[in-house]
Amino acid sequence: MKKICRMLTSNWYWLLFAAVVLGEAAVFLFFGEGSYIATHDNLDLFMGHFQAMKHWNAFFGHGVTVPILGGISRDYLSSEFSLYNILFYCLPPFAAYMCGYFLKILIAAGSVILLAKDIYREEYKKYEPAAVFTGLIYGLLPLFPAYGIAFASIPLAILLLRRIYRGESRWDYLFLFLYPLLSYFSYFGFFILAYLVLAIIILAVRDYRRRKKETGSCSWKQAVCWRLAAALFILSAGYILFEYRLFGEMLFSPVVTMRSTMAEDNFTAGQIASTIWDVFYQAIFHAQPSHTRFVLPLCLLFLAFRIICFLREKKPGKILTDSFCLVIYFIVGNCLIYGFYYWGGFRGLFETLVPPLKGFQFNRTVFFNPFLWYAALFLIIKYLYDKKKKWIGNLLAFLALVTVVLTPAVYNDFYYTCYYNAYHLIKKVPVESLNYREFYSEDLFGQIKEDIGYNGEYSAAYGMHPAVLSYNGIATLDGYLGFYPQEYKENFGAMIAPATQRVEEWDVYFWDWGARAYLFSGSGENTWNAVRTMNVSDDRLYIDGDMFRKLGGKYLFSRFKISNDRELGFTLKGVYTQEESPYTIYVYETGETAGYLSRSGQ
Repeated sequence: MKKICRMLTSNWYWLLFAAVVLGEAAVFLFFGEGSYIATHDNLDLFMGHFQAMKHWNAFFGHGVTVPILGGISRDYLSSEFSLYNILFYCLPPFAAYMCGYFLKILIAAGSVILLAKDIYREEYKKYEPAAVFTGLIYGLLPLFPAYGIAFASIPLAILLLRRIYRGESRWDYLFLFLYPLLSYFSYFGFFILAYLVLAIIILAVRDYRRRKKETGSCSWKQAVCWRLAAALFILSAGYILFEYRLFGEMLFSPVVTMRSTMAEDNFTAGQIASTIWDVFYQAIFHAQPSHTRFVLPLCLLFLAFRIICFLREKKPGKILTDSFCLVIYFIVGNCLIYGFYYWGGFRGLFETLVPPLKGFQFNRTVFFNPFLWYAALFLIIKYLYDKKKKWIGNLLAFLALVTVVLTPAVYNDFYYTCYYNAYHLIKKVPVESLNYREFYSEDLFGQIKEDIGYNGEYSAAYGMHPAVLSYNGIATLDGYLGFYPQEYKENFGAMIAPATQRVEEWDVYFWDWGARAYLFSGSGENTWNAVRTMNVSDDRLYIDGDMFRKLGGKYLFSRFKISNDRELGFTLKGVYTQEESPYTIYVYETGETAGYLSRSGQ
């Protein structure tokens, strides 16, 4: 018994890890589809795409059309060769989402632990609690769900490149080639490759100087690490192979896409400085490290402490070489790139040097900052371990963990699931936000499709996200996607012109961006928020009905009763609601559709 107790107490951090992961799993299992899952750039975007591809058997298809945005090429959507995407092909959507959620935690923790083992080797056991703690915290960060695994696997990429640099195993090249299955080129791969090029150059310069100093002569051929150079080409090949659709469209497609007309912000010097500070202090919601309340001030205090110590020790050079300081400088550098992206001259120079990447958001370097903030936290804890203050290090790690779990960030599904369900239980009234089941209301739309005899006709949503229709197997003229033909954007823009001409905000929102091709209200009110109570002050629908029919539209699914339906050529076909759904859906049908514009640009 004593032996068991001793084993448990010595491995307390693993027990905490298991308790947190199993605790979250228990919550999501208990509430199931009654969980509150983030809508923005999540339920309103990728989930609809995945389900549309499944409904129309297009997941692995080539030369096929996916019926969103009037019918787009399958190649415009994310690759089937991605671990996260494969989950949605193999499993029911909610189960796939939850598997992705917990895989993110396990991959993050495993990657951090393996990287720590690789760095500290024989000393690893001494720092294992810190590695397990930081790995768990990193895995729990409320990051962009569709790319959570890509965030989580950043330490794994570093580990593989370190092993390749040392020439430890040829298998590492294979694992590096397969790494893009966990990653995503546009958000991570481009920057990993760029950082790798920078590392090859820095290491070559360092080795050139060292060898020349030691031997008196050295060539650049000897200084370059050819193993890393090979890794650069192998990793590039992996990204090209596994994301062949993206590269094909980006490099070889003759179709002009709406990205060519997206307006870019050009900030003043003051705005750029403010943006740099904001992304350092608060970050962006897609890459939210939940660091503002605890980790950020802790890191700044420790940075000041380190600098003062180095100055007192008369070792100012260490300020530029200390591991912790370098991590903070890396974070600041990423924030600087993010801010200067909004300087037109800097952005123009990048696009001139790399024309195929015109419109590419190279300020996504900040997507690496969540990992860097918690690498910095690990180094603080390690310092305390080395100073025989292990309990303080563990306390700091625990406080960081609690802060992450309790921060109401956009993608903190666990927090909102607990909070909203507790609110409902205590107050006896439902919250305005919709849970997963309510948002998609599968039973309601299944009933509607059966009642109207739905057979794949193109439709549009008003008062909700088009992804709700896509998820339920309904073809849509509208949709949310950052990459589709410019010709279709212009045709769709002609259809919604009565609204965009009436409301300047919608005009700028659609024509300067256009990723959300939605039906807009004529009163300027947002009509797609995922809320229980939805009202508009103007019950008229502002679209060109003839253009709706030319685009191939037949049905309109609306949360509002439209007063000018006959004027637009629509007939109310039915009103549908169910007790377990927050929606009342008015289904309108229009006359004969032309459909000749619906697949333009394909």
